[in-house]
Amino acid sequence: MSFDFKGRRVVVAGGSRGIGRAIALGFALAGADVSICARGAAALEAARGELARRGGRVHAAVCDLADGAAVARYVAEAAQALAGIDVLVNNASGFGMADDEAGWAAGLAVDVMAMVRASHAALPWLEKSTAGASIIHVSSISAYRASTRAPAYAAVKAAMNSYTGSQAAMLAKKGIRVNAIAPGSIEFEGGVWAQRRASGDPVYERTLKGIPFGRMGRPEEVAEVALFLASAHARWMTGQVLAVDGGQLLGA
Repeated sequence: MSFDFKGRRVVVAGGSRGIGRAIALGFALAGADVSICARGAAALEAARGELARRGGRVHAAVCDLADGAAVARYVAEAAQALAGIDVLVNNASGFGMADDEAGWAAGLAVDVMAMVRASHAALPWLEKSTAGASIIHVSSISAYRASTRAPAYAAVKAAMNSYTGSQAAMLAKKGIRVNAIAPGSIEFEGGVWAQRRASGDPVYERTLKGIPFGRMGRPEEVAEVALFLASAHARWMTGQVLAVDGGQLLGA
């Protein structure tokens, strides 16, 4: 199975590092024009440089995805820079973990509302797409389990999964497909799991033992599924949430 996204315009909200960066690079390598945003200017510029070396149009902008006005402004700028939008990927997370005001506020503002706001902002361009418009949300397998360690995070990811189905039903008549990916534990430099491993956090080894394949996932393994979902190979799929977890959900 190969992917050809030449002439396609892809927006990745939260695309400077980890899974988002891998998704953006995957689309760029397949020939797409790509826009990314993130809060951190340094990481964003580094990712923009990587994308630029792949050829095709590249757009990057600093954006606080917790800010509704900033989300709308970024999507409009991305659409102008790319001359439209065919694929929207909502990847950002506020990583709100605790069952307190701060934890819930972070998750609702970024994981949920940035997803909703970016989708609404991109809709006029997605409706004009002639290349098979698609929205992809990046959720988490945390949505499928009760969590005492990260109750807010698990709950907002469950909300994302629910909205994926609702949004897919609402947009089907417009020809816009909506799917989600639920990654398991994904390790990359500077990410949460790399930090836990480096600090000797016992949660790292405990989690690792629960993955049947005996390793953490890699960002590109999630990116490949994103490309599949946006491609013609998945043209009869909508409203689905695909777990990409090396069997982690199978563990006790």
